[in-house]
Amino acid sequence: MTFKSFKHALAASVAFVATGASLVVASPSQAQIGGIVHDPRNYSQNILTAARTLEQINNQIRQLQNQATSLLNEARNLQSLPLSTLEPLQAQLRQTQALLGQAQRMAYDVQQIERDFGQQYRSMDLTQSQRSMVQAAESRWQNSVAAFEDALKVQAGVVGNMEGARTTMQQLITASQSATGALQAAQAGNQLLALQSQQLADLTATMAALGRAQSLDAAQKAAAQAQAREQMRRFLGKGEGYKPGAAKMFHD
Repeated sequence: MTFKSFKHALAASVAFVATGASLVVASPSQAQIGGIVHDPRNYSQNILTAARTLEQINNQIRQLQNQATSLLNEARNLQSLPLSTLEPLQAQLRQTQALLGQAQRMAYDVQQIERDFGQQYRSMDLTQSQRSMVQAAESRWQNSVAAFEDALKVQAGVVGNMEGARTTMQQLITASQSATGALQAAQAGNQLLALQSQQLADLTATMAALGRAQSLDAAQKAAAQAQAREQMRRFLGKGEGYKPGAAKMFHD
């Protein structure tokens, strides 16, 4: 082989290698593997897009979880208190009212009080006979005794309600402390206020019964004084009255 022919063969070989290299690597950003073109830049972009999509999905999941928690809390807040003390409290009030309704002689009625009080105390007849005046005084005294008895009955009923009030208060405090929502806590608080109102009603009834007894007793004493003055006037107004005279204690 001459030098000229060797040079032509070397040039052909270099051209063949260059052509094969161009077939294997078409560009610095692409590669062909098994007939599939792989682009690294597109692959990275797809990974970033998938990561952002996953983050959005996680955010939506967290939002749904927060909404579910909020709905559960609202459901707890709407749950009613399983304990109701309204009927026992009303029963205690009815018992106190029944005791007040058993008032003897002069009851808790405005029209009856005006009529009976006016006849027996305010406008009593001081011109009637001695026997009638004594009977009227005894009737007024019986009014006072009956009023004090009524007051004692009301006080006994109120004292009897104290044990029920203590039990009710304990139940409501326990229910309030174990309340699962705002509605249950509010209902427990309202029932505690109802219990307080019932106790105030008992106290009012006690004061009313005691005040009635004291008022009738004071009126009875005032009427007795007026009657005593009239009886004294009648006693001193008959004849010439008492005159002192000589008296002998022993006979001779």
